[in-house]
Amino acid sequence: DNVPKKYDGLDGTELAISESQERMAVVVAAEDVEAFKLLAEGENLEATVVAEVTEKANLTMYFKGQKIVDIKREFLDTNGAEKHATAKIEAAQSYTKPVPAKFYEGMKDLAADLNVCSKRGLSERFDSTIGANTVLMPFGGVYQRTPIQTMVHKIPMLEGDTGTVSLMAYGFNPYISERSPYHGAYLAIVESICKLLAAGAKFENVYLSLQEYFERLGTNDAAWGKALAAVLGAYRAQMELGVGAIGGKDSMSGTFEDIHVPPTLISFAVTTDRLERIVSPEFKRRGHSVIWLRPEYGRDGLPTAESLLRNFRSLQLLFDNDLVASCWTPGYGGPAEAVYKMAIGNGVGFEFAKEVSNREIFSYAYGSFIIELEQEIELGAGMTELGRTIAREAIVSAGGHIRLAEMDRIYETRLEPVYPFFANAYREQPAEVSYRSRDFSAVREHVYGRPRFLVPVFPGTNCEYDSARAIEFAGGEAEVFIINNLTTDKLKESVENFAEAIRCSQAIFIPGGFSGADEPDGSGKFITSFFRNEAIAEEVRRLLDDRDGLIAGICNGFQALIKLGLLPYGEIAPQTAYSPTLTFNDIGRHQSKLVRTRICSTKSPWLRKVAVGEILTVPISHGEGKFVATEDDLDDLLSNGQILTQYVDLAGNPTMDIRYNPNGSMMAVEGILSPDGRILGKMGHSERIGNGLYKNVPGSYDLHLFESAVDYFTK
Repeated sequence: DNVPKKYDGLDGTELAISESQERMAVVVAAEDVEAFKLLAEGENLEATVVAEVTEKANLTMYFKGQKIVDIKREFLDTNGAEKHATAKIEAAQSYTKPVPAKFYEGMKDLAADLNVCSKRGLSERFDSTIGANTVLMPFGGVYQRTPIQTMVHKIPMLEGDTGTVSLMAYGFNPYISERSPYHGAYLAIVESICKLLAAGAKFENVYLSLQEYFERLGTNDAAWGKALAAVLGAYRAQMELGVGAIGGKDSMSGTFEDIHVPPTLISFAVTTDRLERIVSPEFKRRGHSVIWLRPEYGRDGLPTAESLLRNFRSLQLLFDNDLVASCWTPGYGGPAEAVYKMAIGNGVGFEFAKEVSNREIFSYAYGSFIIELEQEIELGAGMTELGRTIAREAIVSAGGHIRLAEMDRIYETRLEPVYPFFANAYREQPAEVSYRSRDFSAVREHVYGRPRFLVPVFPGTNCEYDSARAIEFAGGEAEVFIINNLTTDKLKESVENFAEAIRCSQAIFIPGGFSGADEPDGSGKFITSFFRNEAIAEEVRRLLDDRDGLIAGICNGFQALIKLGLLPYGEIAPQTAYSPTLTFNDIGRHQSKLVRTRICSTKSPWLRKVAVGEILTVPISHGEGKFVATEDDLDDLLSNGQILTQYVDLAGNPTMDIRYNPNGSMMAVEGILSPDGRILGKMGHSERIGNGLYKNVPGSYDLHLFESAVDYFTK
């Protein structure tokens, strides 16, 4: 009865088993309960006592005064009883892939395969740069098209910086597992480990987490045999390679009527390593030698552990000596998929060595590595020449050739009807904007040793940590202020305290996120209503008019500044039907990627350290980032130097092409300024910067936003 509910009407059973109530259980000492509640309240979270740990080892639950559960701990430990089952393991079936008769047709079919084709339209729906710790973007190269095989992120830190990264990769091929769960599980572990090593990780500290998923077992001996075979295959791989599984999850009911999941054992491999060791998989340059490091295979069709471990050592030695330009471990699509995906990131072609057969190109090659070398080396055990990178944008073999552009059309459009990536509308190229005046100097009564930036956190804000860290690194002091709206009284208290915090601050920075759950056509509405409070609005006016303070907002914060009227007008004002605004992206979905922006105006204290014409790469993550305004407002923005940045293509030209202008903003506008330049808003997350980030996408990332603001207050 004490459990907080998202909605009413749940009975005791539903409350006990529901996984959709967005809650977590925390055990604290009885004397710490009130202190814990206060800490939770400070984070705008509810904390409710719903149970006690007792001496009696029973799980007991009450609902409306009635005891509905009373179960002994011993019973729960065994799921009620010891279980016994008979398992019959069927003989493994051949899982060899059919080899296409002709190279050209084989490559086209590969690009169209749902297991191989581009997933960018799905991936971009998820924020890949939140937290400002992303080392490898989901897609790399100058064209952002080569998918990574391994997640690599810096270890999150609230203060300071680190050169330590975490890595995670998975392995699983359902087509192998359904024909031999034993082989499928073994190769899943091999694949997941090889992906980590291909990114530069050392083998010695790799661990696993296994996810199992099988058809309903019941008393079916053959079904039990599939599960047993998979577990035995995984166990053998762990024992032979010396890698332990430190966690996992089993879901043993993958059956709906007469439809069954294939025997599934997915291996997740995890480790940590140093940032400087990380290498991304896209081909880097033309004319490089590419070698194939392959294990030996036993009579059972699996790579031998001895040769795998030997190759792991050989690969590590190449990384230790900075000889690896890029690396990929073949999966479902074999070497054919590998070289194509390595090629498309930078538009670097590839030619297979004449000795490499069609069968080798298209067959499975689990446990092997395709390595682009920085320089020629003497080939060691397990190494053969696979080919060379070439200037021609094509993939060439002794059996034929195919242009990258021809494969790209198939690869990029296969899932377009389901997860769109391209917008159909085409509009002419907008004009380039340049406004070179720097007339933002202000006479201030005070110079601050360490200016204070107020960072409000609203329900849904998720960028406060990366924003505060960027401010602190720039020499400012960040006050992260959590708005509490648990009760009316708490909200009133937040208003009073926030108004006081503004009086003690030199700048306000509104970070990104999804305020109010990012309600349709209303991003920033909660932030806007909060800032329109009379006490807060007055302190904002004083900050700007009396103390020459600064305000900036990024993404959700930009949306709030627009809706407040602070942008583009420089003061809180009502919004009309004709006011500039931000609306839904042309593609109709969230976009998360890196984009290139050109500095159009430096008429702002926030831009002291950049120049008009500079091109900076910046992460974006939004669903409503399309800037729209009337022709009159656009003319005013142009003449006043209020257009901060424009989205540009690889040639540096403003563009409406969705590959570079992700939302379809008018005139390719990414950010704007107030008339005096002291208020700034932009969609791109310029606070998501740091050493070693985005290693697989070339570009200049630092707008020096906070350094410029600190400089404004201190000099």
